[in-house]
Amino acid sequence: MTHQESLSLSTTGHGAMNDLTALVQQAVGRSKINAGIAHVFAVGSTAAIGVIEFEPGLRKDLPETLDRLMPPSRAYGHEQTWHDGNGHSHLQATMLGPSLSVPVTGGKLVLGTWQQIFHLECDIHPRDRTIVITIHGD
Repeated sequence: MTHQESLSLSTTGHGAMNDLTALVQQAVGRSKINAGIAHVFAVGSTAAIGVIEFEPGLRKDLPETLDRLMPPSRAYGHEQTWHDGNGHSHLQATMLGPSLSVPVTGGKLVLGTWQQIFHLECDIHPRDRTIVITIHGD
């Protein structure tokens, strides 16, 4: 059986993180799937999904680390094409990836105590995002 739903998320721009764990667990509950996989996908080329300990220090550290690895710059090839200031945003989102799959057992997400599902806004502007949650299993 497969269950799919979407959620809307408004972000404040570059580096904004949202904890999606409870929302994904609620979707798993509505799916009535006992065992399977929950797949979480961010629609857009400048958004990322992952797991992290969702605490203030790491919510600061992750975007800052990505900015050190791929800093804002007008030197990216993307800037030569579009001149929109977000070449680093695309690279950061690509590095982390747009999706995550989490096992479901007993109708619950299988996550460690310090693992929460997050959405990271990599774009330089606030965005309205769509997150697609697909639960597949029995």
